[in-house]
Amino acid sequence: MRNQRTGGEIPRRPSLIKDYAQLPGVPDEMIDPDGNVRAGWAALMSAFDALGHDELAARFERADQYLRDAGVFYRKYDGAEGKERAWPLAHIPLLIDESEWATITQGLTQRAELLERVVADIYGANELVARGLLPPELIARNPEFMRPLVGIKPASGHYLHFCAFELGRGPDGTWWVLGDRTQAPSGAGFALENRVATTRALSDIYAGMNIHRLAGFFRDFRDALEAQGKRLDGRVGILTPGQHNETYFEHAYIARYLGIMLLEGEDLVVVDGQVMVRTVAGLQPVSVLWRRMDASFIDPLELRYDSRIGTPGMVEALRNGTVSMINAVGSGILETRALAAFMPRLANAVLGTDLLLPEIATWWCGQDAERQHVLDSFDAMMIGPAFSMSLPFDDTRGTALGSAIPEHQKEALKDRIAAHGADYVGQEPVRLSTAPVYVEGKLEPRPITLRVYAARTERGWTIMPGGFARVGSSHDTSAIAMQRGGQAADVWVVSSTPVERVSLLPREGEKLVRNPAGNLPSRAADNLIWLGRYAERCEATVRILRAYNARVAELSNPDIPLLKHTRDYLEAVDVDATEALPLGLLQAIDSAVLSASQIRDRFSPDGWLALNDLQKTAQRFGTRIHSGDDATRAMTVLLRKLAGFSGLVHENMYRFAGWRFLEIGRRLERSIQIARVTGWFTGKDAPDGALEMLLEIGDSVMSHRRRYSVSAGTQSAIDLLVLDPLNPRSAIFQLAELRVQLETLPGGIEDGQLSPAAKLALELHTDLVIAEPGDMTPAALDKLASDIGMLASLVASAYFT
Repeated sequence: MRNQRTGGEIPRRPSLIKDYAQLPGVPDEMIDPDGNVRAGWAALMSAFDALGHDELAARFERADQYLRDAGVFYRKYDGAEGKERAWPLAHIPLLIDESEWATITQGLTQRAELLERVVADIYGANELVARGLLPPELIARNPEFMRPLVGIKPASGHYLHFCAFELGRGPDGTWWVLGDRTQAPSGAGFALENRVATTRALSDIYAGMNIHRLAGFFRDFRDALEAQGKRLDGRVGILTPGQHNETYFEHAYIARYLGIMLLEGEDLVVVDGQVMVRTVAGLQPVSVLWRRMDASFIDPLELRYDSRIGTPGMVEALRNGTVSMINAVGSGILETRALAAFMPRLANAVLGTDLLLPEIATWWCGQDAERQHVLDSFDAMMIGPAFSMSLPFDDTRGTALGSAIPEHQKEALKDRIAAHGADYVGQEPVRLSTAPVYVEGKLEPRPITLRVYAARTERGWTIMPGGFARVGSSHDTSAIAMQRGGQAADVWVVSSTPVERVSLLPREGEKLVRNPAGNLPSRAADNLIWLGRYAERCEATVRILRAYNARVAELSNPDIPLLKHTRDYLEAVDVDATEALPLGLLQAIDSAVLSASQIRDRFSPDGWLALNDLQKTAQRFGTRIHSGDDATRAMTVLLRKLAGFSGLVHENMYRFAGWRFLEIGRRLERSIQIARVTGWFTGKDAPDGALEMLLEIGDSVMSHRRRYSVSAGTQSAIDLLVLDPLNPRSAIFQLAELRVQLETLPGGIEDGQLSPAAKLALELHTDLVIAEPGDMTPAALDKLASDIGMLASLVASAYFT
């Protein structure tokens, strides 16, 4: 083909895959056992070829940028240390035809029901052990067997409500169950983010294919949780171990997505056998907890005594039937690897039928014949612990191919198996199918596993139409784990006909339900106040440092009285002005980010992005800036970013209780800062130029020039920065706002009486209303700052203890 303008040959754009069936090493997932391209893959690859390498690479970068902007991360552990790592997206989705997905759905629905029946028997009649279908040792010795829960029937009537299943496909196309996740299955939120990121990059391709949506799955599960909550007359919450958990981002994301409270153990207290959440409106009942922490940690009284993240008395509440735990405490026993050896027999005994999805072949070495078989076939077996549970997120440590074990360790392991066989299992190695991964402009086949989610709804079990696929970073199947460099891909269930477009928005005709303002947990309110305070503390420090460095650049003498006076003030608040970017400022920024990180479920992605941008900018300046002009420009940049963050919060945050506490924090800190700095720069020992610097720090230079006809003086500066109710940076303005917010909070006014905090705010505001500039001496301003600090303490004692 020739170019009509130049007459030259048009170079053919290289195809990603030009002949699927014959390319050596083509991913198995793209080809069926007969050598035909699976449904959807031909269209996807053709679309990729039409885009070309450069456009495709740009689109994949767009997906990565979205994940960075959204703050999607998981915690990777290097020894005892956990570090936040960017979510490793594999950009090419895994495509599965809906007819094949129907088979998976049917098999997993059957399996979920089987697991429910098994765990109900383990904590109930114990007939499976009595009939010889389960060895008693697998139950009695199991660290996930929670003895205090025996005989306690779940309030909901079911032990399992949300499960995950690890699936693998063999090269022949057969799907196998590799493991069950019933303890606190993770990853559903990441599946959502995978979908959002992938569709942002491939929106036109996604729109042109009939891909089943995920929102309906989450909507139905949310509705089931809320229905349970109504039956038990209490709220619904997600119980998280906290921000140091490897999947905390997902906990916060799901809570925000579903509109459910995210709670930690310290948020809860058991009163008279009822679980209550500490909210700003007092103790409120909680009746449904979607548990995202391991069961043994939930109650230090009856389970792990050393748990610092649990709630004393939680098991007693379960005994009383006042709270429904999703999933039931003790259900983690179903993750025991050795149970896989008995699942086929259990299916026939309990359900009267074979497993629809085959189990990976497993031999428990607690039985003589099975132990001998494993020892005889040691090199061809995957050897692992019998009682292992879910290890760190998506990790596969704990198992190894016998032939890959070093010789000096192999004999010792065999001896241990011979002596303590009940602690080990042998499993048949499964060669996993491969999926295409985009690597440096071309596709490479990598092994995959699939994690699929099942949720119990009002209509029974439903299976998420997708999930996420874990893709290996190399051809080694052990490199699938996230902790070992694996990636996660979106899963598209492809239909031949148009699919329903679903969302979490209310259905037509549904009754509108508004949550009460007092639903805010006290811990969240506490962090919101401190977020507001740290943000204002940062701004005050940046303004002082900018004014200081501007004068350093102008006067070229850091030892003049004004600059020394300013350094002394900063030193009193642990900021070293001799540093171009003081450590005290960096610590204040880090503290703001830390406070925000503990309320990710209540913080907008834009606000989080703005705050992280501020932190990264400050860190990037680091030691690269110098005092004077350089530092002045750097402070101006930081000030703009702080203003952007404050603007986002002020303009976009819903005026709910959370916003009020954030606003209270801002007003408390701003009033304290302005009182202190005004007292410092208007004292008798204040050097020449102090008033001009004070007005600059207070961002009131222009206002002062317009409002006062005479040259700057101490009285006019105090009047503007402390007593002027129209100046948004004045102390009296902050106290007026504090009065409004404190009186609006739950308990702010009861039976016509003000709360202690609201009374003090009224008193301080009234004192300023009737004060004259001459009354505001440095001592009076210092007392004002202290009194406002007392006001902060009253707020804390009223809402956070």
